[in-house]
Amino acid sequence: MNNNAMRIIGALLLVVGLAGFFTGGFSFTKETTQAKLGPLELKVQEKESVNVPQWLSVGAMALGAVVLVLGFRRGSR
Repeated sequence: MNNNAMRIIGALLLVVGLAGFFTGGFSFTKETTQAKLGPLELKVQEKESVNVPQWLSVGAMALGAVVLVLGFRRGSR
């Protein structure tokens, strides 16, 4: 893996870890078709939430920092 890819992956892990740490999770809307009778359709929108454990966020930040540092160290040789 080249240095730029390591730096990008490290930075992404840091950003994702920080986002998970400060927001605690994310939510999204899922649309499902409940019934379909000829031309009539009944659709339902459900809001789903996913909680991100803080230990996972801290782990992503730590791993991102390590990968980022390794990317810079390999580039300075």
